[in-house]
Amino acid sequence: MNITEVMTSNVDKCTSQSTCSEVAEKMKQLDVGVIPVCENDKLVGIVTDRDLVIKGLANNMEANSPISDLITTDVITGTKEMTIDEATNLMSQHQIRRLPIVENDQLVGIVSLGDLAVDNQANQKAGRALEDISVPAKPSK
Repeated sequence: MNITEVMTSNVDKCTSQSTCSEVAEKMKQLDVGVIPVCENDKLVGIVTDRDLVIKGLANNMEANSPISDLITTDVITGTKEMTIDEATNLMSQHQIRRLPIVENDQLVGIVSLGDLAVDNQANQKAGRALEDISVPAKPSK
C-alpha cells in the first residue's frame, strides 16, 4: 500500500516569521502537535508542541518571538512513492512520530503514527514503529 493512501495531504503550515503564539494557536485550532515550517511551500523545518514548551516556554521565550528560534531544520522526510512499510521503517529508524512527505522539496503531505494506526493493514506496522520510538524514560537522579 502506498503512503499517499493514508497521509494527510491538506497540511496547514507556518513560516519561519510566524510567532510562537500564532503557531501555538494554530496547533490548538487544528488539534495537532506539529506544524511544518515552509517558505513558498518548500519545507524548511518543523516545530512541535514539545518544542514550544521545552525550548520556548521553559526558557522564558516571549510569545511574540519568531518560531525560527525553535524549529528543527534537519527534517527526515518521505516521498509520495513510498510504501507504508518504507515509511514505517524510516519512522522507526529515526524515532519520529510524524513524517512530512515532499516532492521536489515541496511539502505535499504528512503522515503520523495515528494515520498508520487507523488503516487496518498498517495498524500492526504502526504498533511496531511506536514500540521502536517509545523508549521508556528513566528519571535522572
